[in-house]
Amino acid sequence: MWISLVAMSATAAVDFEREVHPLLAARCLGCHGEKVQMSKLRLDVRARALAGGESGVPAIAPGASSQSLLIRYVRGENPKFVMPPAGPRLIAAEVDLLAKWIDEGAVYPASATETETKKAEPRHWSFDPAVAPAVPAVRNRAWVRNPIDAFVLAKLEAKGWQPSPAATLAQLRRRAYFDLIGLPPSLAEQRAPLDIDALLRRPQYGERWARHWLDVVRYADTNGYERDAVKPHAWRYRDYVIDAFNTDKPFDLFVVEQLAGDLLPDANAETMTATGFLRLGPWDDEPADPAEDRFDQLDDIVSTTSQAFLGLTLGCARCHNHKFEPLLTRDYYGMVAVFNFLERPRNGRTERDRPVGTREELAQWTERERRITQARNTLRRAWLSRGGSTALPELARAAFLADAKSRTPEQHKLVRDYQRTLDSELAAFEPDIARLAQGVPDLPRGYIWDNAAKPPATHILIRGKATAPGPEVPPVVPAVLVKEQQPLAPTAGRRLEFAQWVASRGNPLTARVIVNRVWQWHFGEGLVRTASDFGKMGDRPAQRELLDWLAVWFMDNGWSMKRLHKLILESNTWRMAKTDNPRYAAEDPENRLLWRQNRRRLEAEAILDSTLAVSGKLNPALHGPFVYPLIPQEALEGSSDPDKIWQPFEETTASRRAIYYIMKRSLMVPLMEALDVCDTTRSSPKRLTTSVAPQALQLFNGAFIQGQARHLAARLREEAGPRPDAQIDLAWRLALARPPSPSELAAMRKFLIAEPLEELARVVLNLNEFVYPD
Repeated sequence: MWISLVAMSATAAVDFEREVHPLLAARCLGCHGEKVQMSKLRLDVRARALAGGESGVPAIAPGASSQSLLIRYVRGENPKFVMPPAGPRLIAAEVDLLAKWIDEGAVYPASATETETKKAEPRHWSFDPAVAPAVPAVRNRAWVRNPIDAFVLAKLEAKGWQPSPAATLAQLRRRAYFDLIGLPPSLAEQRAPLDIDALLRRPQYGERWARHWLDVVRYADTNGYERDAVKPHAWRYRDYVIDAFNTDKPFDLFVVEQLAGDLLPDANAETMTATGFLRLGPWDDEPADPAEDRFDQLDDIVSTTSQAFLGLTLGCARCHNHKFEPLLTRDYYGMVAVFNFLERPRNGRTERDRPVGTREELAQWTERERRITQARNTLRRAWLSRGGSTALPELARAAFLADAKSRTPEQHKLVRDYQRTLDSELAAFEPDIARLAQGVPDLPRGYIWDNAAKPPATHILIRGKATAPGPEVPPVVPAVLVKEQQPLAPTAGRRLEFAQWVASRGNPLTARVIVNRVWQWHFGEGLVRTASDFGKMGDRPAQRELLDWLAVWFMDNGWSMKRLHKLILESNTWRMAKTDNPRYAAEDPENRLLWRQNRRRLEAEAILDSTLAVSGKLNPALHGPFVYPLIPQEALEGSSDPDKIWQPFEETTASRRAIYYIMKRSLMVPLMEALDVCDTTRSSPKRLTTSVAPQALQLFNGAFIQGQARHLAARLREEAGPRPDAQIDLAWRLALARPPSPSELAAMRKFLIAEPLEELARVVLNLNEFVYPD
């Protein structure tokens, strides 16, 4: 019946009830109507049709039929997605009718424009700006050293509970040293007053806290995949992070520099190097599907950025609207558009780095390189024009001009001889070329992206597939986090605009997320236990008021990480002992009310660093390229190229802190892997803490520990002399920052009767207390 009306609708407005609804009812509403909504799409209610289904793409875009998924599907523009999926295809007249109706505004009758009645859910707490609550009054005011304590104590007093007593000074000292610098206190430091400010000034602080941040940003020195090639100069980003913590760079600036440091008005080598954050993810240098791989790279950036800074799982909206959070596919691709300017510097399968500096330095360097290249080309042309120092035989000239793959062995030899002669003569001109470089120094290199001259249009990808582009989307921030979602700048400046929004007070998440991470790294658990998920599916904090107060305080205090550390470490909450209370534990087994300090094991890097410090072999050198630590030969034998995958071990160089170990995605250091080093292919919010047999085997029998035990034994003999009691006492003080108890001393005396000092040293390095700060 509706077909006859198509001819009547050439000029008149399409009537939904008489023309469109019968067509939808016959061919569409069986799967997308009131009773059934396949792919969560409903077409008989206007609001639902405009919202689209689980793909997140509007099925109907009023006034724009070409952008409407309904039209694209019924036209069969993509053979993979043709609707209806069964029965005959719509004829051209039927498709034209639907398109005309949409172009006229997709008018539904009043009965179909009503939205479904549904009780509105309360807005999720983390999507609203943090407001500092009043510091609560408590009865035991003497326990309160700063507002942190007041918030914690108020919750405890409400239940009639008391906080655990304070840890001893020796325990607090060791806790503070591991928290802030990741190393045990030396003998002299054990005798000195505990000085938090002095620890925060030490360069080892930056090394300790940079390692935490590198987990979050999926740092590695190689690309992963089959070749797992080295990322050139990626280590400069690691050094940037170390320096950022040591100089107490304001965290809001730290954020902006990593997302858009190359676009700042005063951009320089440091801020450009910071954008290495965007390029740290895995990269397949021979992808099976380059178009799909391009969006996988962008997905890595969007997912890491949203988790690291915003605590959102936006990556789950790549193929459809997020199933649990108010995050739309449009939000996801809006953030893709922010980064779609980026281009990977490369030469085929080989990645390239880039010079970094101020705009003036880069301009001077570029001009220098242009003049040098021009001079070399002039010399080459002159050499070729005269055939070199002697006439170039025609046979050799033909060989040189031939395609490399088609050359005969004789031609290859002629070309090599030609190139050696050319290089020899060109070398004579290098003093002239060197003069061209005078006054313009070489610039440092950074592992950063290039910016495209013009970005490609960004489209929503149907089901996340590069072969199924949907409507175009502008660069935007997630709608749930702003009052009104407005497009960002159409130029490359969109990335800087986005970065400044992420780091602004108006963003409700960034400050909350980072203070929660800092809390986690001091207490073992965050106030929000899901450190990279502040959405509805994330953990709801038992101490939300404290979290919001800390977030506002942090912003009010210049986004200073060092001030935040000091605030936490000066609180009685942090100073509590780990004393258990069976009654409290029965009701609050996860210690969410913070009635005691949490028991924590050191991370892999801190265990290795501490072992080197205690043995006396720690190399304190800062910065620079990665080093290759000792690795078992059997770990290399599984490689297709065992002779080249790992550089020879050199003990002094390799005895630096573990933050400088090469992070090779295809071959992690076995000892670190056994001790739960993080997965470097994605953002890691928190290290796992497992207890498995390989840990004991590596820590007791591994070559690293055995070597350090020998060094420790030699140190004990040199510094304590031949007396067993003095050697035992020194071993305990170096490793545990305390003297041995009488029972421990007696047990070790007996042990040394039967075993050499090296075995005692190995036992000390394997004590539980050595890997648990206090």
